[in-house]
Amino acid sequence: MQPTVIDRAGDPRIAEYVGLSDPELRRRVEEDGGFFVAEGPLVVRTLLATQHRVRSVLVTRAQYDALADVLTDLAAPVYVVTPALMRETVGFDLHRGAVATADRYPLPSVRSVLAGATRVGVLERVNDHENLGGLFRNAAAFGIDALLLCPQSSDPLYRRSVRVSIGHVLTVPWTRAAPWPAALHELQAEGFRLVALTPAADALPIDDLVPAAGEKLALLLGAEGPGLSAETLERADLRVRIPTAPGVDSLNVSVAAAIAFHHVTYVRR
Repeated sequence: MQPTVIDRAGDPRIAEYVGLSDPELRRRVEEDGGFFVAEGPLVVRTLLATQHRVRSVLVTRAQYDALADVLTDLAAPVYVVTPALMRETVGFDLHRGAVATADRYPLPSVRSVLAGATRVGVLERVNDHENLGGLFRNAAAFGIDALLLCPQSSDPLYRRSVRVSIGHVLTVPWTRAAPWPAALHELQAEGFRLVALTPAADALPIDDLVPAAGEKLALLLGAEGPGLSAETLERADLRVRIPTAPGVDSLNVSVAAAIAFHHVTYVRR
């Protein structure tokens, strides 16, 4: 399919890309419209390699040429604009020059996400979109099989989360676990040991966590500031901490997750 050149920001064919910099507007438009946005050439390329239904792609001429190997045979429409028109449409200088929209999809069941998994991350009330995206990128990097999110965690398909994850919200299996925290029993029923990360001084140092051969582990991670709720901590089988220098209270949740993910997959598997 040949690309279509667009010469004005008000063209209705690119209406889904208007105002990407307005978070409240975008959240409402995307959720009501049943789609999500993939921003940047690497993320667009990742999206096009998945089974998700692409609605359209908006690119500058330079990025069309760079992505020609995956765009030429794409069934969805591809719109080409100038960098100035791209900026006028999305509302900021999208210097990466490539963005796409795709249909949202039904979330799988917890049981199907856990099938065959031995290492999973469980997120409680992680509401920062950049942290959420970073968690997905870390999960992909360190061999985590799936992520489960409590109902109060933010939307992984929000544009900033997708971008920060470098598209790995589309490659790492995930779903919501509800009701919360009772849904943690489902993990235990599937044979997972619940390991809660906490800065508490009486928690086991993570270096002393030595999983048994073939053991299934679920790492529980809470939002920055409040951390895991007392009820979730009570349901954990084990509490572990990442030792830090004196005077450092805790780590960014994405950083803590990276250390823990690496430990249970590459160091102690």
